[in-house]
Amino acid sequence: MRQRVLIVEDDAPARKGMADLLSLWGYEVTTASDGAEALERVAEESPAVVVSDLVMPGMDGLALLSALRVDHPEITVIMLTGQGSIESAVQAMKEGAYDYLTKPLDPARLQILLERALDRTESAREVHRLRRELRHRGAFGRLVAGTPAMQEVTRQIEQVAPTDATVLVLGESGTGKELVARTIHDHSARRRGPFVAVNCAAIPETLLESEIFGHERGSFTGATGRRPGCFELADGGTLFLDEIGNVPPAQQARLLRALETGEFERVGSSRTQRADVRVVSATNADLPSMIRDGRFREDLLFRINTVEIRIPPLRERREEILELANAQLEKKAQQYGRTVKGFDPTALLALQQYAWPGNVRELNSVVERSLLLTAGEEVGVADLRLSAVRAGPPSLEEMSLEDAERALIRSAIKRNGGSVQAAAEALGLSRSAMYRRLEKLGLKADEF
Repeated sequence: MRQRVLIVEDDAPARKGMADLLSLWGYEVTTASDGAEALERVAEESPAVVVSDLVMPGMDGLALLSALRVDHPEITVIMLTGQGSIESAVQAMKEGAYDYLTKPLDPARLQILLERALDRTESAREVHRLRRELRHRGAFGRLVAGTPAMQEVTRQIEQVAPTDATVLVLGESGTGKELVARTIHDHSARRRGPFVAVNCAAIPETLLESEIFGHERGSFTGATGRRPGCFELADGGTLFLDEIGNVPPAQQARLLRALETGEFERVGSSRTQRADVRVVSATNADLPSMIRDGRFREDLLFRINTVEIRIPPLRERREEILELANAQLEKKAQQYGRTVKGFDPTALLALQQYAWPGNVRELNSVVERSLLLTAGEEVGVADLRLSAVRAGPPSLEEMSLEDAERALIRSAIKRNGGSVQAAAEALGLSRSAMYRRLEKLGLKADEF
């Protein structure tokens, strides 16, 4: 498909000359005589590049640029200027123009600039598409964002995913660091490439270098054949280095070089190889403290955390517990062919009160186990087998179902600022169902 270029020039002969030249180069050309007409053409024809004169009657080039930056930021703008207006052209570049050309035009330079500008527009449109897709999905697939803290996480993912920046994901064990890394990969331009994950804490120190960079046959005891490493396998995609704080200091220099240059050698080989890899790292360690102790390189930390994303522990986002639990129950019920309606009120209250030291990983494990243990249509508190819950009278074992449901609804409404509608949504109920329960339990909406 031919790329479309809009030429904006008030001088008719100059406008026609440029249009003829670009048509000979294979571009689809449309023209406008001033900024106002150009905006109409942009709305109708969505050009990839706008080549605009800077000085024009009516809406000039700077005003056109300003309007395009607001409504069409993905379009690349090249400015045309006379020798006496170069200062204005430089100002245009500061305000978002891609480049400028002085009159009379140098056709060779114009051709080069157009090719580069088209590449820039294509990249910008891909970023715009990915961000629009992220906003449309809202929940980022399996990544739940029901609290301000997690909404900030998804906002950061939206910003960084379409780029190639390195990302460091911080969070306690079980918070979902790999899920964040996969979400970044799935919404990046590399999503059609491989996603390769390696847990640096689960591999013996003597084998970690081989795991990351690969090895040649006979390079060490047990190396019976050539084996590519994770860096090589992730070429064209994303490499996720989980628990990067466990990489030994002796191997951190090799990792830093690979991140900076894309170059590495397999263990036992002197042949340098290259791989185009985006790296997302994760840790629950205190890396600044490790740097002070000499156990982690400061320059490596700078390299891996162009963007830093912190995932809050589950105890800091309790509003999401029921949504996560219900989603896991539905998923596992389908997997095991079990028919379970959900959790009874005592189980729901217990899920919300529990401390969840193991975060989302522990929650998923508890829900899966409870599904296998329950003999009824609903999962009860006994099926959860939680080791401890937050203190607070009366104990769950002493509460009736009605008392538990009353406590659960009170808690949900208070957590949602007194909004019955929001509480109903958090509990998976319709507004009418919530009001029926309030009436049945002797609760009044206005008391909250």
